[in-house]
Amino acid sequence: MDLVTGEFRNTLDDKGRISLPAKLRSGLPGSLLVVTQGVDKCLWLFTPERWTALSEQLFAATSLFHQQARIIQRRIIAPAQEVEIDKAGRIAIPQSLREYAGLSKECVVLGITKRLEIWDVDGYKTWIEATEAEFEAASEALDIQNL
Repeated sequence: MDLVTGEFRNTLDDKGRISLPAKLRSGLPGSLLVVTQGVDKCLWLFTPERWTALSEQLFAATSLFHQQARIIQRRIIAPAQEVEIDKAGRIAIPQSLREYAGLSKECVVLGITKRLEIWDVDGYKTWIEATEAEFEAASEALDIQNL
């Protein structure tokens, strides 16, 4: 089953846990997720099945003997950890991943169909502002017809 979409604001508690919105949890096939470093200083969360498919594709497309491949493997695959959604709908985000994404208290949780992202609220706002021109150019470059 695919995840659903949406943008939500949630608070990280003192134990490093964040509640996943019920709308996003409803699209999950189970209570396990894999969380890892994403691009743009956010965290990516995948179902175990999607994570397996992604990591297999990354290994198939890279070589141990290429520096860029090792960077991708160390930045995306190595920090990945399995987390369980508790009965209250929360996940505990490992300290190293909280530090990577700069998560403090207020967070943004995004549902992007096949993955979730978790951002620090200020980091997300900064990213939105910094990429506004690129967003407009990318939107114009799309060739979607018949809407």
